[in-house]
Amino acid sequence: MLRTPSPDGLRFAFGTLTVLPVKVTRWDRDAARGGMLCAPLAGLTVGVAAAAAGLLLLALGAGTLLAAVATAAVPAVLTRGLHLDGLADTADGLGSGKPAEDALRIMKQSDIGPFGVLTLLFTLLAQVAALAQAYDGSWARGALAAVVSATAARLALTTAARTGVPAARPEGLGAAVAGVVPAGGALAATAAVTLAGAAAGAYLGPYDALRTALAVVCAAAVAELLLCHCVRRFGGVTGDVFGGVAETAATTALVVLVLG
Repeated sequence: MLRTPSPDGLRFAFGTLTVLPVKVTRWDRDAARGGMLCAPLAGLTVGVAAAAAGLLLLALGAGTLLAAVATAAVPAVLTRGLHLDGLADTADGLGSGKPAEDALRIMKQSDIGPFGVLTLLFTLLAQVAALAQAYDGSWARGALAAVVSATAARLALTTAARTGVPAARPEGLGAAVAGVVPAGGALAATAAVTLAGAAAGAYLGPYDALRTALAVVCAAAVAELLLCHCVRRFGGVTGDVFGGVAETAATTALVVLVLG
């Protein structure tokens, strides 16, 4: 039976997934379960802040490109760049072609290799380009894209922490949250975020409602593909893999939102 996340779960989500001054009082599996179920709420908060930064610049007379840069920068700031760092490390691990143990050792190194650099570069370029195109459509479309992408990114964390997905290492944040979310909870969270996205998009029209829902579904699907590949290559998930699936989901959502 799926239980409503407790205040400890909310503190876990905001305290571990953002830089907001929220004290995490419990680190046990129950708190982690609630925290990962609440991850989309943390994403919603990050997305609203990102949209606010972009809209502020637009109101001050800046162009859509600068607004897009600011919007893409806010999630990085509010997560201390951990998701981007995880994406880069995951790319280095996958790109190395090494066995799991060696790949995991590469991912733990403090430096970023060529695969990581290229992945970061093209990911951020894609995010900024998509956000700029969304803002070109209207301020509302840009704001919606910012909120939906950030929420979809954290939804990917919820699904990646579901039961049956093992940890690749016995230590670290990845091990602390791996397998804590019931499969039914992950499915319910996906449905809730999809429906909420459709409702938000409906304010811009029926087509936008459908496109926004599709953006969430596609983001979850592409993140799932990366997750499954990482589990096969590394034997499970790590904190870096969580960051990688989050950034992959965010970028996918943005791209889908500006197509058509």
